[in-house]
Amino acid sequence: MPYPEGHKIKVRGKIIESAAQAFRKNGIRDISVPFIMKGAGLTHGGFYAHFNNKEQLVAEACRYAISDTIALLQEAADQEKQGPKIYAVIDYYLSKYHRDKTEMGCILPTLTGEISRSSEEVRQVFTRELERMIDFISDLAEVDKSKGSALLSTLVGTLVLARSVNDSTLSDSLLTAGKQQAKALIMPNMV
Repeated sequence: MPYPEGHKIKVRGKIIESAAQAFRKNGIRDISVPFIMKGAGLTHGGFYAHFNNKEQLVAEACRYAISDTIALLQEAADQEKQGPKIYAVIDYYLSKYHRDKTEMGCILPTLTGEISRSSEEVRQVFTRELERMIDFISDLAEVDKSKGSALLSTLVGTLVLARSVNDSTLSDSLLTAGKQQAKALIMPNMV
């Protein structure tokens, strides 16, 4: 019996979502195709019906994860009623929740170190998605791309450091300092 219309697209989406979650939490190198397929509720034998190789999946997972992060950040911005919307994004991005929920958070802090050793295909997709994230941050903050790049770099770098240390007090203080510096970067007179 044939599968219903749209079945293959739905299954592919489940695989990409499983991969994005796994890559966000553990990076690329330590995650196998069977692990991703199991996370999607599928056997690993069906992987090649949807992707040519793991690199193609990494590229698709990067696209998905950045879109997901932008949607989350836009939601945080939309909830801000009084102050600058970018402040709500900074507060969300550098929150304890975002720090601790790596599997649901931004993929940039997790993958940035590995991408330089990835295929050209993955690096191209990552570059485009990074540019999309910079554009989103720049537009929301109402700053030029240079300042938007600096702001995103501050956010990602702060989150990397806050996730890396095993001292919760230090981690929390890194998040607090990062928020202050990020806000000062875009509106130095308002902090």
